[in-house]
Amino acid sequence: MRQLALFPLNLVVFPGEKLNLHIFEPRYRQLVRDCLSEGITFGIPPFLNESVSPLGTEMRLIDVEKNYASGEMDIRTQAVGLFRVEEFYRQAPGKLYAGALVEDLVDDDHIDVVLQTRISAQLQQLYDVLGLRKLMQELPANYRIYDVAHHLGLSTEQEYQLLEAQTEAERQEIVLEHLEHILPVLLETERLKERVRLNGHFKNLTPPNF
Repeated sequence: MRQLALFPLNLVVFPGEKLNLHIFEPRYRQLVRDCLSEGITFGIPPFLNESVSPLGTEMRLIDVEKNYASGEMDIRTQAVGLFRVEEFYRQAPGKLYAGALVEDLVDDDHIDVVLQTRISAQLQQLYDVLGLRKLMQELPANYRIYDVAHHLGLSTEQEYQLLEAQTEAERQEIVLEHLEHILPVLLETERLKERVRLNGHFKNLTPPNF
């Protein structure tokens, strides 16, 4: 176990993700200064249901994009891994910001090719319906669930469920179940919209033979 500074937020960050943040609270301005002077990283555990979640994502400060006269900052960060909180401190020793004793989590990132094929077909339909085909075109062939997780219409709680999954195959199962649930609803909505658009137009119909 090791000490890690914490920055709880009401969002889920996935490994590899780049995150831009506007820093305004004094405690987190202190955290950024410590990242710059000491080279430390910090963790973002999602703040859900009025409490700090036991799982979080470790972040590395990439750059301070802008310093304001007020002391506020715009920063760029990148997620580097997952951790589990073993002991939470509302304030890290001698600091304004929170901290914790954490354990690093090792991820099984093996992709199930069969599940990947099924998910890709569902994603293609989803992005076609939503007019977001570009998202599919930009995906690498060996994409991971983390790469698409923010573009699936998941709630924050559902995204946290993906953090809890210990293998890529488990994450694939969760996402496939979600897509198979929402796609029929979206497709039916599109059909309904089309029927509404056609209502009142002249129709060229072929009468039935009887």
